[in-house]
Amino acid sequence: MAKDYYETLGVSKGASDDEIKKAYRKLAKKWHPDANPDNRKEAEEKFKEVGEAYDVLSNPQKRKMYDQFGSADGPQGFDGASGFSGFDGFGGFGNGSYTYTTSGFGFNDVVDDFVSSIFGGGSRRRARRPDEPQKGSDLRSNINISFEESFTGCKKEFTINKNVKCEHCDGKGAKPGTKIETCNICHGTGQVRKNQSLGGFATFQTVGTCEHCRGTGKVIKEPCDSCGGKGTIRKNVDIEVDIPAGIQDGQTLRLSNKGEPGINGGQNGDIYLDVKVKKSKIFTRNGYNVECTIPITITQATLGADLKIPTVTGEKEDFSIAEGTQTGTQFAIRGKGFKRLNSNAVGDLIFTVQVQTPKRLTKQQRELFNELAKTMNEQPPVKKRGFWG
Repeated sequence: MAKDYYETLGVSKGASDDEIKKAYRKLAKKWHPDANPDNRKEAEEKFKEVGEAYDVLSNPQKRKMYDQFGSADGPQGFDGASGFSGFDGFGGFGNGSYTYTTSGFGFNDVVDDFVSSIFGGGSRRRARRPDEPQKGSDLRSNINISFEESFTGCKKEFTINKNVKCEHCDGKGAKPGTKIETCNICHGTGQVRKNQSLGGFATFQTVGTCEHCRGTGKVIKEPCDSCGGKGTIRKNVDIEVDIPAGIQDGQTLRLSNKGEPGINGGQNGDIYLDVKVKKSKIFTRNGYNVECTIPITITQATLGADLKIPTVTGEKEDFSIAEGTQTGTQFAIRGKGFKRLNSNAVGDLIFTVQVQTPKRLTKQQRELFNELAKTMNEQPPVKKRGFWG
């Protein structure tokens, strides 16, 4: 059948070199055999077609000849895999040999390396050795603290379910007193290689994980009775953490080296701890300031008063308000707010006074208020006429 390389890559005939290269990268990742384990045969064929199309269209001379003579459906047709069938001395390209691996790193890295090798990119990544130290997995958990604990800082303990090194075999996975042997299939490399041809276009050498030793390069004949050969056991672990003063609700603490154990002596992973701060019945937080409402009497507001202002730590701060203080007036006590993280700066305690009107008066109190009203020449409020008269 006639081959339309432009259609294969999904570009127009006038596409630029960059458009062709971008289309090829996208399709190479899509049809890479490792990305299609359930449909590998079709993927290999598509991968071959995409590579052949790019091999022609990325070369100015080959692209010019292809545009002039078309595909390999005529006596002098153009065959992307072998050149022009009717012209001597212009053939034999596109028969490269590449290697892709399925071990040590992710599929995208594999394809990037493969594409990089075609485009003349940087050095290729090496596959990870089975005995190479690897960092353990990171974990995530959460912890609840009170408003007061977020203000002062504290030590807290939380429980997390995680893998820990098996103490019975010291994390080796083998029964104490027995030996760990080198895998006789991969000879300790943890990998097996297999050559695979994709027609006349290319020969691939797949590098996969050895199933016999599961990529470790070693075989445990007598597994540990406690961990079953894994070297780790799963259990609930209590961890103590220092909560810094000034931490806010929703912030995350990173506990280095507290996550899953590393492999082959590698560093442990980390734990990311999300902090939840409970609300206070008295105080609220606004940035690094603490805010609260302080009720006062009419006489305190009128005559002025010396108040005892509560703080988050439970202490009382003396504060004097002037006579004639109106409800809703705000005052600040410097340096009694939250501590800024990684800083010596401290916020303020902002309190708002709220004048309380008495709901019940004794006979004497009512008489005194009446006398006060007379001295202040107070009159009852005049009702305004409504819209209808």
